[in-house]
Amino acid sequence: MAKSIAKQAETKTAATSKTVFNSDVEKSVPASQPSVQEPEKIEISIEKKLIALFSLQQIDSQIDRIRIIRGELPLEVEDLEDEIAGLETRVDNHIQEVDSIEKQMHDRQISIKDCQTLIKRYEEQQNNVRNNREYDALTKEIEFQTLEIQLAEKRIREFNAQITTRKEEIDEAQRILSERRNDLEVKRNELADIVTETELEEKALMRKSEEQQHFIEERLLTAYKRIRKNARNGLAVVTVERDACGGCFNSIPPQRQLDIRLQKKIIVCEYCGRILVDKELADSISI
Repeated sequence: MAKSIAKQAETKTAATSKTVFNSDVEKSVPASQPSVQEPEKIEISIEKKLIALFSLQQIDSQIDRIRIIRGELPLEVEDLEDEIAGLETRVDNHIQEVDSIEKQMHDRQISIKDCQTLIKRYEEQQNNVRNNREYDALTKEIEFQTLEIQLAEKRIREFNAQITTRKEEIDEAQRILSERRNDLEVKRNELADIVTETELEEKALMRKSEEQQHFIEERLLTAYKRIRKNARNGLAVVTVERDACGGCFNSIPPQRQLDIRLQKKIIVCEYCGRILVDKELADSISI
C-alpha cells in the first residue's frame, strides 16, 4: 500500500514537471520571435516595395523609349484615318445631294411636259369657245402654264449648276482621298516595320512590368501611375543625386536623405511628389 502511494506521487510529480517545462517553452518561443522577426519583416517589406517600384519605373522608361522611337507615326496614322473617314463621308453626302437634285430636276421635267400638254389642250379648246370670257380664261391658263414652264426651266438650270458644282467637289475630294490613302499606306508600312523591330522587346518589357506590379499594393500602384501620368518625362520614382531630387532637382534636407537611406517608409519629394529612392539601392537593381 505504501509502495503504491509512493509510486502515484512520483508519477504526479513527473507529469507536473513536464507540464511546467512545456509551458516554459511555449512562453519563450512566442516572446522571442516577435521581438526579432517583426521589425525585420517590416523593413524587408518596405525595401521590396521600393525595389519593385524602382524596377517598374526602369521597365516603363524602357517602354517609353521604344515608343519614342516610333515617333509621331501612330498619331499621323490616326490623323490620316480620321481625315480619310471625313473625306469619305463628304463624298457620300455630295453623292446623295446629287441624287436628290437629279430627282428634283426629273420632277421639273415631268412638270414641264404636263404643262405643255395642258397648253395644247387649252389651245384646242380656244378654237371651240362660245364667248370672249371663256377665251380669256383659257388664255390666262395658257399664260400660267407658260410661266410654270419658265419657272421649271429656271429651276432645272439651277439644279444643273448645283450638280456641276457638287461633281467638281466630289472629284476634288476623291483626288485628295486617293492621295491620303496612299499616304496612309506608306505610314502604316513604316509603322509596321518599326513595330516589328521593337514588338518582341516591348512585349517582354510589358510582361516584366505586370510582374513587378504584383509586388506593389493597389494604393501605391495607383499613386505611381498618377505621378507618372502627370510627370513630363514619365518619371515617378527617382534617386537622390547630389543631395537633390532626381526629378525636379530641388535640394533634399540631410535628415530626409537619412530617412530615405534607412528605407523605413516610402518618402516622396515635397516639391514634385515623386517617390524617392536611395542611389545605392537603385545601383543594386538590374533589369
